[in-house]
Parts: sequence; structure tokens; C-alpha cells
Amino acid sequence: MKAEIISIGTELLLGEIVDTNTSFLASQLSVLGIDLYFTSAVGDNPARLQGVLKQAWDRSDIIFTTGGLGPTQDDLTRDAIAALLGEELKVAPQLKQELINFFARRGLEMPASNVRQATLIPSSTALVNPQGTAPGWWVEKEGKIIVSMPGPPGEMQYMWENQVLPRLQKRAGAAILTRMIKTFGTSEAKVDEMLADLTPSPNPTLATYAKLDGIYIRIAAKAETEEEAREMIARREADVRAILGDIIWGVDDDSQEGVAGRMLLEEGLSLAVAESFTGGFLTHMLGTAADSERYFKGGLVAATSEVKIALGLDPNLANSEDKAEVARAMAVLARQKMGATVGIGIEGESGVEPESGMVPGTVFIAIDSEKADLHTVRSYSGRLYQMKRRAAYYALFDLVKLLKE
Repeated sequence: MKAEIISIGTELLLGEIVDTNTSFLASQLSVLGIDLYFTSAVGDNPARLQGVLKQAWDRSDIIFTTGGLGPTQDDLTRDAIAALLGEELKVAPQLKQELINFFARRGLEMPASNVRQATLIPSSTALVNPQGTAPGWWVEKEGKIIVSMPGPPGEMQYMWENQVLPRLQKRAGAAILTRMIKTFGTSEAKVDEMLADLTPSPNPTLATYAKLDGIYIRIAAKAETEEEAREMIARREADVRAILGDIIWGVDDDSQEGVAGRMLLEEGLSLAVAESFTGGFLTHMLGTAADSERYFKGGLVAATSEVKIALGLDPNLANSEDKAEVARAMAVLARQKMGATVGIGIEGESGVEPESGMVPGTVFIAIDSEKADLHTVRSYSGRLYQMKRRAAYYALFDLVKLLKE
């Protein structure tokens, strides 16, 4: 089956938002054995959108669109598909009532323009969207399929997982399961090299993806039954774990802050952090994690030496060039000030590479605990814009590794 993805919205062409929907869908289609031949982006222009859809209809078996399902006049996806297929848009009473209920639950009256989102054509079936007001469409005609989903990634991914994927799996006539293994601290090329003996396998398959919080390895298995597919994935996961070892920190929907939090709770530990270089990014991650109030005491954000001294850091150390020692002292300070059993301190420095003019950064991460065996300082280097955010992931990765020891 030949597939095509069309991302719709002028904001994509202006660079106002980044299209993450296409990469997400592309990774999902390969698991299903659907060949993706083309991707494109088109603005909110009726003629151009209809032209792109007509081209896709002529050359592809299944078309996925994202965006253009809102209530405003420039949300043209429904109109363009109706024009392509020569069918009339009509308001579906049930969809209209669901939209009215959506607004009523929020104490609002539905604007008249939202009725546009309750329309269907004879060839379409509505795809439920509890995350927003834009139902999707599943269209079948002349042996071809158009799947239209909302543009916001959260809505699109929910609709994909709960509405679209089950339909496609049913058509595949087989059980298709996946497992995502998450690693950190090793490059994508190195991970790919380590798994080289496993990657040629056609079933189950392995694929690697570079993310901000590490390198992901997706295992996908296809079998006649879910039990068989699950067994295939379990065997391959055991192979992957035997090779990659302790660079693995989680699976599937795990987040680093979530994994670290569960381990802290299991050990009866609590955590506090003090950050300078990262401007509070680690505090934000931990503060918004599920159940964090059970183990996270809080974070101190100190951007200057004056603030570090005011928080209790020794004045000589606060102005020291020994950033590793500053990070260590901040870890101790955070733990003691907030009565935690574990403290993380993050400090950093930046400079300019004369040849390239680029700004690299070095981050120093310290972990201090009442336990004598949980005390370390590490340093990492990289581009400044990368290190400021990745430092939080490095800190959590180190914490998880130390808690495992």
C-alpha cells in the first residue's frame, strides 16, 4: 500500500511552527508495513490544497492529512476533500450535539462557526476527538482511503493511537506490536553499530531514533496472534538489553523524571535540586512529573554568585573557577536546605570556539546523598543551546544509574 502525508497550514510554510506530525506518522507507517512514498506541506489556499490532494489521490492508495479541521474560514481540509470527491458537506446532528456538549462542559456556548466541524460527506466517517473540537475523517472511495486528523500534535497522536491505528491493524490481518527501548549517553551511530547483528532481521525489526532525552530503539513484531508477537518482542528485547546494558533507562511511555521518581519512592528517598547553568529546567521537569509531590522537595535557581551566596554557599567557592566543586556544594546545599535525602547540583560554563565562532558549554553535575555510596560529580561538553536542556537529562540519567547500584 502506497501512502502519502500532507501537512496543511500556512503557519507551517511561514516557519511559525515545526511539523512534528509528519515524522511521527512516518515512523508509525513503517511498522504497519505501509510504504510512505511522498510527504508535502501546503498552505490554507483552496486551489493549492485541492491540487495537492488531487495529485495524492492519483498516485497513492492512502492519504493522511493533518491540520485544517478547525472552525475558521481558513480551515479548508473538509471542503477540499468534498470538492475532490464531488460530494456535498452536510451537518451530522450527532456530531453537532457532541460539540455543543463539549462547550457546555466548560460552561461555554458553542460559537456558530464551530458547526463547520460537525460536517461529513457520504464517503466519510467521523473519528472521535475527545482532546479537542475537531473530529477527524476516515474516507473510503474507489478503493482508496483518506485519513484526516487535527493539526495539534497531542490531538493528532491521540486520534492516531485510538482511532486510526486500530483500523489499519485490522486491515493488516495480523497482530502488530511495538516496544520502545530508551537509552542515554551514547550516540545514535554507536547504538546502531552495537545492534548491527540484530538490525537485518525483517521480523521483528529494529529502528533507532535520536531524541533530546537519548536514543530510542523501536522493536516491531508482526504475527498471526498478539501472543506470538509479544513473545517475539520479548525475545528481541532480551537481546537488545544484553548488548546495551546500563545505557537503557526506560521503555515505551517512560520519562526520565518518571523513572527516577519511581526509584526514589521505592527507596524511600526524597530529592532537591540547585541549578545555575540550566535556569530551572530540571526543577520544571520534576515539578510537573506525576506524583512528584511525594518525593520532590523543590528546586533552587541561582544564576549569579550573589544569589548563591545568599542561599548559603561559601563566598570563596561561589566565585571559584572550579565549577565541579561549585556543583558539588550546590548539591549539598539543596539537600540540606530542603531536608532531602538526595541533592543534585548543576553548574556550567561557556566560551567561544575561535575557529567556528560557536558557543560550546560544559556542564558539571553533582549528586549528593546521605548514603555514602551516592556521591559523584560528572562533566559534559557540547553546544550551549544543547547542553542547557540536556543537562537536566544527564542529571536524571546519572541519578537513575546511581540508584541502581
